[in-house]
Amino acid sequence: MDPESLTSPALPWSYLACGLLGLALLWPATRLLDQLWRRPRRLERALRGQGLRGTRYRFLAGDAIDYGRQNKEAWAKPPLPLRCHDIGARVTPFLHGTVREHGAPCVSWFGPVPKVTITDPRLVREVMAGKFGHVQKVKFPALAKLLALGVGNYEGEKWVKHRRILNPAFHAEKLKLMLPAFASCCQELVGRWTQSLGPDGSWEVDVCSELQTLTGDYERESFPTKNNRRMRQVNNEIESILRGLIAKRMQAIEEGESTKDDLLGLLLESNMADKDADGLSVRGMSTEEVIEECKLFYFAGMETTSVLLTWTMVVLSMHPEWQDRAREEVLRLFGKHEINYEGINRLKTVTMILYEVLRLYPPASAFTRQTYKEIEIGGIKYPAGVIFEMPVLYIHHDADIWGDDVHQFRPDRFAEGISKASKDPGAFLPFGWGPRTCIGQNFALLEAKMALCMILQRFEFDLAPEYTHAPHTVMMLRPMHGAQVRLQAISS
Repeated sequence: MDPESLTSPALPWSYLACGLLGLALLWPATRLLDQLWRRPRRLERALRGQGLRGTRYRFLAGDAIDYGRQNKEAWAKPPLPLRCHDIGARVTPFLHGTVREHGAPCVSWFGPVPKVTITDPRLVREVMAGKFGHVQKVKFPALAKLLALGVGNYEGEKWVKHRRILNPAFHAEKLKLMLPAFASCCQELVGRWTQSLGPDGSWEVDVCSELQTLTGDYERESFPTKNNRRMRQVNNEIESILRGLIAKRMQAIEEGESTKDDLLGLLLESNMADKDADGLSVRGMSTEEVIEECKLFYFAGMETTSVLLTWTMVVLSMHPEWQDRAREEVLRLFGKHEINYEGINRLKTVTMILYEVLRLYPPASAFTRQTYKEIEIGGIKYPAGVIFEMPVLYIHHDADIWGDDVHQFRPDRFAEGISKASKDPGAFLPFGWGPRTCIGQNFALLEAKMALCMILQRFEFDLAPEYTHAPHTVMMLRPMHGAQVRLQAISS
């Protein structure tokens, strides 16, 4: 028998096996090619066909290389002059350059995903209002899992449920109950600063780290833990501590004890009292979901308030005339006595100052959303998969909206309220807009007012010689080299 005849029947099966393996490899390769090349090009043609200008798509990286390079170049530049608040080109160089070259709205590329930058406050509000339900927050699952999930990362019915449960805990009358915790943390801070004063009554300190510690203390009072290390470093341990604490609080509530006047107690009380649209009791959040909300408010609350207070002290050091006016108001309302809720509500100059700092130095330089269905905004149809970038910093520094003095520190522009501070009543966006406006904004402002009042009662402050004015963004807008301030005790 011919030996070749014994093996020849096996050849078609070998070819078939190789063919199937080739198809198995070809299918994901084809999908990958579509995601990284064909689809971006289709989206680019759809957007450019409607008149949008911007950068051209480059395979895989998009504009990431240019974005990183321009950031490094901006960070390497000499610091800005003191009292200079025209920070946009330094903080977000790629965005400013793209808008300047192509106008707005314009297209750039977040890897293979088109990103449309919108600077018209009217269109920004239309996107963030979520009127048609065709946009959602951009997801970064790995980062969210490391830091916290929670209401800021949910969509649809889950977001509605969590927002409904959380809202009561952030009502003004509930926040009022937490003032003693705020006061205790602030008293500890100013007491430590007082003890650090030298023989001449002064002390130089980096308030950036000090105020982060203060607001971290706030959040630990609101969500008490027995460990003072940062959550990011000990995520599993923090979750374990919170889980045990929540179980104890729940048991105490079920046994008839009243909830404590901290944010965790108020959150659990609201969670147990949750009702649906018909007024019927429904199951609230699970323990794991409560833990995620606690973590979210710890990180978001601590970072947002500490950044706001840091820039406020820096800017008031640059503008001592406004520092004096704020101190006069604080001493007129409180003297050297305890700060109370009723007095905080009567603060006008301090409120205007905080608003103007939030305008010039918003903690988040931009918000983003992503389409998951086709949507029409401003006469342009955006396909699914497009990212909208709403550049808060750019809008807050737009002379067409705020006037020729846009880069000047002018708190009195808010003298008649936010809606009359600019040509567009909705151009002030430090906490977002629409139904997803930051739920903790009143919480953050109450923290900031309490801390600032107690500092102004006891200290005058100016910039230390070591301070360099170099704002930059890493998650939030911060002083690149710290915020070195010289404190001077106020004599009794």
